[in-house]
Amino acid sequence: MRIIYYCQYIWGVGHFFRTLEICRALSEHEVILVAGGPAVDVELPDHVRPFRLPGLMTDRNYDGLFPTDADRTLEEVCRERKKLLYALFDQQRPDAFIIELYPFGRKAFRFELDPILTDIRSGRLQRTRVFCSLRDILVEKSDPVAYEARVVKTLNRFFDAVLIHADPSLVAIDQTFTRIHDLQVPIVYTGYIAARPPPEAGRSLRKQLGIGESDLFVVASAGSGKAGIVLLEPLLEAAARLEIDHPLHLHVFTGPFMPEQEYQALASRTNERVKVRRFTARFLSYLTAADLSVSMGGYNTSMNILATGVPALIWPYPGDREQGLRAARLAQLGAAAVIRAQDLQPKPLAALIRQRINTPAQGSPRFDLDGAHNTARWIRSAVTG
Repeated sequence: MRIIYYCQYIWGVGHFFRTLEICRALSEHEVILVAGGPAVDVELPDHVRPFRLPGLMTDRNYDGLFPTDADRTLEEVCRERKKLLYALFDQQRPDAFIIELYPFGRKAFRFELDPILTDIRSGRLQRTRVFCSLRDILVEKSDPVAYEARVVKTLNRFFDAVLIHADPSLVAIDQTFTRIHDLQVPIVYTGYIAARPPPEAGRSLRKQLGIGESDLFVVASAGSGKAGIVLLEPLLEAAARLEIDHPLHLHVFTGPFMPEQEYQALASRTNERVKVRRFTARFLSYLTAADLSVSMGGYNTSMNILATGVPALIWPYPGDREQGLRAARLAQLGAAAVIRAQDLQPKPLAALIRQRINTPAQGSPRFDLDGAHNTARWIRSAVTG
């Protein structure tokens, strides 16, 4: 089976890495991964072929789209993307087309998606099964009535199913989308997309890093990094004044998209026990090794926390409701504690860290975290019948 998987990220990289986990699980098939955001340096599995569109992204204020290549105009890039994407479908004739988020989001990319969806339905392109790949929580919209009407119309016209990568016992989609019952296509909860750490990864990494069994190991992260300075700067100050009985090791991963000036300001704080890096391919191993995770509350990091069972402090990004809802639910279940805006100062943050590491360990809540393999099995069954 040949699958085209379209993933357009414009701010962070969470959408891309969640998509990549699903692509890995589709190992029995040929997957063409279409991406058009800033390049991310990752190794793709052998069965996954990249297809890069000219890059588009947005800024911290979500103030429209702009090309990643500053020498090109938005109109020029959009025109080339539309032509390239349509030609890909015409040439490859896929059995399945998976679109990440759209039409629940990425409305700005209708210019290249709707012509393909229209021609699939009309028969001008080969008939292809079309699926929406969706995370657990949707961001709020300025006009929710018009937004939900547009989504329902698009899904019922063009799509064959909505695959929600969530466990409804944690968060159900109708909490952030009220018209889910108006959809005429199957709604499938796949479980959460969560990679699993290798056995003994944590113990092995602590030994490799020279961190003693009684030492305190804190791992901090900030998703893509674009908004991470708000959390990581006071965290470094908090760690410097934290009074505990055991040596503290703090490893900070800023994210690949943190502005260079902000990254260098944090990296200048590196010493024997404080390490600052942009990214690690072994992040799950770090969390398995850690005594505490301090992070933002994106989908992927939250699932990493559940998969590893590491005690966690989460600062939800305040720009929309997504991370706040997820973090609050995890806090209700004892899987994390929430960092509030007033806690983003060295003294209260140090107190939160001390409180969290002194809280008796609880077992992680049990949710379906096998969403990638569940998704792959469902797609194979839906397409091949």
